[in-house]
Amino acid sequence: MKVTFYEDRNFQGRSYECMSDCADMSSYLSRCHSCRVESGCWMMYDNPNYMGNQYFFKRGEYSDYMSMFGMSSWIRSCRTIPMHRGSYKMRVYERENFGGQMYDMTDDCDSIMDRYRMSHCQSCHVMDGHWLMYEQPHYRGKMWWFKPGEYRNFSNMGGNRFMSMRRIMDSWY
Repeated sequence: MKVTFYEDRNFQGRSYECMSDCADMSSYLSRCHSCRVESGCWMMYDNPNYMGNQYFFKRGEYSDYMSMFGMSSWIRSCRTIPMHRGSYKMRVYERENFGGQMYDMTDDCDSIMDRYRMSHCQSCHVMDGHWLMYEQPHYRGKMWWFKPGEYRNFSNMGGNRFMSMRRIMDSWY
């Protein structure tokens, strides 16, 4: 896993090479406006300590990621997303604490309303794989990274209700 961050757009200015989680990039760079992801998948945050809005980056060049993602602030912390090989499974629930309608998912879903006639998702249990969940259909709006575990209540994530989700595939690494 490796990403290089640059202070200015188009890979200019001072740089910082990162190969693992970084809770606060301010000790390495005063700002960050571009990056090259040489390997791995990363979740970037616009606040230190993995807080704030989340942005998913896979292998590639991001010469002006702030414009590309509509970000108002630069990356302040980042986490590596471990590669998962094998099956994917997540159980989604309409209401908090695993209440209401429930569906098992094993593949991407661009709209839970269209697929399941469910207006939104407020809790989930990720059994296998790593997933990105989005507040709007068709993988739009704010996103969150979910790794295996139980997520009983999304209100501690800004009260969001998720309407689309996709798997983080090993081919993206």
